[in-house]
Parts: sequence; C-alpha cells; structure tokens
Amino acid sequence: MSRSSAPAVLLVDGYNIIGAWSCLKKTRDQSGLEAARYELIESLTSYSAFHGYDTQIVFDAHYQNTCSHREVITELLSVHYTDFGQTADTYIEKSCAGLRQQLAQSLISRVIVATSDRIEQLMVGGYGAEWLSALQLCHEVQLSVCRARKNYQSRKQPKGRFLMNTIDPKAQQKLAALRMGMSQ
Repeated sequence: MSRSSAPAVLLVDGYNIIGAWSCLKKTRDQSGLEAARYELIESLTSYSAFHGYDTQIVFDAHYQNTCSHREVITELLSVHYTDFGQTADTYIEKSCAGLRQQLAQSLISRVIVATSDRIEQLMVGGYGAEWLSALQLCHEVQLSVCRARKNYQSRKQPKGRFLMNTIDPKAQQKLAALRMGMSQ
C-alpha cells in the first residue's frame, strides 16, 4: 500500500486470536499468556508494516482490576488493554463506531476486525467494518512473511562476486577499453 493513500485500520481481538492459532495456544500453554501476547505482537508488527495497516491489538482486562492503557509498539502498531470489566469486544465495537465517520469521509480506506467470535463479526459489520477470522489472519500473516522473504531475497541476490558485475555492459566495455589503453 502506498503511504499517500488512506490507511486501513486493523482491530485485533488479541485473546481470541491467541486461542485460535495453534502456535500461540502452544506458547500460552507452555510459557504463559504473556509470552503468547508477545508472540502475537511480534507477528503483527511485521504484518502491519508489510501492508501499511494501522493495527490495534486489543486485550481485555481479563478480570484484573487494572486501568486501561495503550502501548505504542511501532508507528503502525499499538496494543490496547481495556478497563476492568470492559471486554475487547465492546472496545472494538466502540472503535468501529468511532471510525465509521472517518471511513465515510475517506480518511481511512477500510476497517478490518480480526476475530472468530461470530456475534462480534456481525456487530462490526453493522458499522461498515470487514472481518477476518482468526485462521484467515494467521494465513495472511504467514503469506506476508513468505512475500517479504521473497522480496528480500530477490533484492539480496548478488549478480556476481565483483563490483564490475553490477555495472551495465556499456560501462564495462568503456572501462575495459580504458584498462587496455593503460596497460600498454
């Protein structure tokens, strides 16, 4: 996506995704919820950068008596922790309602909600948001990693060991002629 066009906003129900991705469930079960959150954040950092999405991962307070807060991870990714008693679903619904105006004014190109909660999918659709299931998001993240690697590898491939191999053929001929003239 070009930076000049209106960005897309991706809202992610963090615990829903952790519960749906087998790799994150395994991390959660073996190393704890904090490790699974970190792994999800790492995955979506690259994905957001690759697509240019303004991504917000939402974790509900999970029955902890804490105040809401926001952590900015990168320019394109932030993590939101809800207030005690507020679910990620209600936070995402309020965000979709707030973004509806920006969507209508073309300040943002799309709002995408990633969750496998079917009721939530229907709710956010009423605000004009698109939705991705947790498994669709997982597939897209993996696909982005493959594309990024492919782009990196194609740029990284050297044409040869020497600097001379990177110069166009006409310039190579001129340099060879100069070299021959100097060797005599």
